[in-house]
Amino acid sequence: MTDAAPAIERLKKRADFLAAARAPSCARGAVVLQARPRGDDDPKIRVGFTATRKIGGAVVRNRAKRRLREAARALLPQFGRPGHDYVLIARGGAPTRPWPRLLDDVKSALISLAAESDSPSGARPRAPVPPA
Repeated sequence: MTDAAPAIERLKKRADFLAAARAPSCARGAVVLQARPRGDDDPKIRVGFTATRKIGGAVVRNRAKRRLREAARALLPQFGRPGHDYVLIARGGAPTRPWPRLLDDVKSALISLAAESDSPSGARPRAPVPPA
């Protein structure tokens, strides 16, 4: 195999999540995806997951994040870009959405963000999030 998949690491620091929140995002079905080019020479893909209390209690949020982790594990090696940070945010339907549709949501968000960053006008960053 000559073309190895890029390594995937987890985002764990709040500062990384806040930086991704200022990056372009794409909402598809049961997921919101934020993608931020890091601008360093590290080819790794980093990914983080969040689910707010709006979607349910701890059991429901954990189920949503488990499903998003599996979707990222399946799709990021193929559709993710090296040197980028991704944050997947669970929306209301994430815990119960049929698996093929959840995969389609994540895949279409990844493709849409990649196309947006490739456009000649460039990706428009969102307004900065004030520190909490």
